[in-house]
Amino acid sequence: MSGEQNLGEQALDKVAEVAITSQLDQADQIDVDIQTDPLKLVQGKLDSVAISGEGLTMKQDLRVESLGVSTDSVAVNPLKAMVGQIELTESTNAQVQVLLTEADLNRALNSDFLRQKMQSLEVTVEGESLAITLEDTKLQLPEDGKMVIDTALNSPSFDQAKQLSAVVKPFLADGGQRIGLEIISAEVPELSVEVVTALLEKIVELLDLRNFDMDGFAMQLKDFDLQTGKVLLRGNATVEQALFEQF
Repeated sequence: MSGEQNLGEQALDKVAEVAITSQLDQADQIDVDIQTDPLKLVQGKLDSVAISGEGLTMKQDLRVESLGVSTDSVAVNPLKAMVGQIELTESTNAQVQVLLTEADLNRALNSDFLRQKMQSLEVTVEGESLAITLEDTKLQLPEDGKMVIDTALNSPSFDQAKQLSAVVKPFLADGGQRIGLEIISAEVPELSVEVVTALLEKIVELLDLRNFDMDGFAMQLKDFDLQTGKVLLRGNATVEQALFEQF
């Protein structure tokens, strides 16, 4: 019986690994561990699913150093599960932990996906609109829970590019849907504090986690730990059938 159970779990593990990998541009390693037993499988129930991955690159060119996902009981189509296929009959909740390095964050900031969003950002101050494009954006994670952002600003209104250097403190916003930035200091020659503040608010809009959701997988942050050179995110996620629909 245990041999049949192991074979069934292994088959489901492999299907899940292939399904998740198909949602990624690159994965150094993906491991899925599904726990169940034959009786529960016939009833369409999995005890738990644990997913771990390293070096994962999403479709929007967001790379994560490591990812851990764990669920409680999962409801599946029992007939398909018996032949090694996964079809969720209802969405399931999961706990998620994501590690991002400074290099990962800079890769995301300079990806085609976000660079397009950084073109001609409309900043409105005192009723006047100014179009600003961010170029060569760099982010540093020095210590003490702070971030340093350096970026070049270009605009038809400028004679030449201006350099923005800002120190910010991240915090959770919109119920964990995005990361907000508290401005500690910000300097741009010849630009007012109001313009710089409005521009940083635009940058915050780019940090909406919904920009990086995979099909069938949406994450909401509970907390994060900002360390030198890396950030550890912890949150909850909803897993839906769309994550496995290709299989």
